[in-house]
Amino acid sequence: MKYQIVRAGDSRSFPGNHPLIDGAEDSGEVVIIVGANAGAAFRKFKDRERKIAILIELGTECLGAHTGERRGEEGSNVLGFARFRLGAADPSKLVELVRQPRTRESALAAAQEVLRNAGLEVAVCHDFAGRIIDRLVRPYYNAALRRLDEGLASADDLDTTLKLGLGYPEGPIQLLERTGLAHHYDVTQALFEACGEPAYAPARRARVAKQRHQ
Repeated sequence: MKYQIVRAGDSRSFPGNHPLIDGAEDSGEVVIIVGANAGAAFRKFKDRERKIAILIELGTECLGAHTGERRGEEGSNVLGFARFRLGAADPSKLVELVRQPRTRESALAAAQEVLRNAGLEVAVCHDFAGRIIDRLVRPYYNAALRRLDEGLASADDLDTTLKLGLGYPEGPIQLLERTGLAHHYDVTQALFEACGEPAYAPARRARVAKQRHQ
C-alpha cells in the first residue's frame, strides 16, 4: 500500500532514518503526518476524505484535540499514533495507534498494515492522554523516586532489588537518569493536568531536574 509522509517539525517517533520514512512516496492512500506540529499540518491538509487513512503523530495529548469530539461518536479515517520513546533513549519498535469510537475499520487496518510492513509492532488503544505505556509506567517511576527521597533504600539497592525481583533489565532510577528526569517531569505533569490523579504528579527529583534545565 502506498503512503505519504508529511513532515511538520521535529519528530520524537522518527528522529532519523527508518524504513517507514524511507519507503514513503510523494502521494499515497495513507498519509502519515510526523513532527511536533502534526496537528496544525493536519488542519491544513486538503482532500482528507479521499485517503483511506491519515495518521497524526501525538505527544501526550488526545487525538480529539485535533479532530474534535461530539457526543462520544467521533471517528473517521483519522487516527493518532506515537512510537514509544523514553526520554532521550532511542525510539522503541512499539507504536501506540489511537482510534476513536467510530474510527473506520478500513482506516485502522490500512494503518496497521503500513506500520507493520515497516517492521514496527502496533498496539491499538482508545483516545486517552498518555495512551497505554505512560499511563502504566509513570506512576511506577514516580513511586521509585519518592521511595528514594524517603530513604527507603539507596538508588543502587532500589535498582538492584527491582531488577532481581521483577526481572527488569534496568532499575527505574538508573533508567530515568539515563534517559532524562526532565522529560519524565514533562510527561507526568501533562498526565497530572489531564487526569488529576496524584500518582501522576511529578516526583520532587523530576521537578528539580526540570528546574535545572530552565
